[in-house]
Amino acid sequence: MSEIYLIRHGEITQSSPRRFVGQTDLPLTERGRAQIAGVAEHLAGRGVGRLLCSPLSRCVESAGIIGAALGIVPETVPDLREIDLGAWEGLTVDEVRERFPGRYEARGRNLAGFRPPGGESFADVQRRAWPAFEAVTAEMDEPLAIVAHGGVNRVLLCRILGMPLENLFRLEQHYACINILHAGSDEFRVAVMNRHAE
Repeated sequence: MSEIYLIRHGEITQSSPRRFVGQTDLPLTERGRAQIAGVAEHLAGRGVGRLLCSPLSRCVESAGIIGAALGIVPETVPDLREIDLGAWEGLTVDEVRERFPGRYEARGRNLAGFRPPGGESFADVQRRAWPAFEAVTAEMDEPLAIVAHGGVNRVLLCRILGMPLENLFRLEQHYACINILHAGSDEFRVAVMNRHAE
């Protein structure tokens, strides 16, 4: 049984009030870089032989820090990118409510299936991310690490746990957290969730 380290990228800059950040390409903060350095230290000596990441810069930078410490060149996997929030990208909740009356509330009633204009639902994210996850973990013979996003990690964990996507925000995924998954012959198991390396 091989281990998969499913990691969320380090901290990014958030405005106040908070804005929707899906595929908006934001860099890590200095604290985010320090968080990921802690993850790299945690993974040292655990036999990780392959490192994959979302193509968004916050994951590429995080994977670069880990890869430099472990001596592994990260590989990008396009379908592990974060949810596309379409016209809601960069807006605050109040701005969404003003520009799209009733739609924020509609999303709350259908968290799995709701799509912002021009964007994706979490069900869409699961449909593209799960096959990518299965492909990179197929026939693995050594531990691997994946650096992805809060939304992506949650939809993958929901699938493994058999949880409805409507409950995805019940799963905490803090910046730079580590989830440890065990890959068996015909299933995945969650051994650790939302662990902090700091």
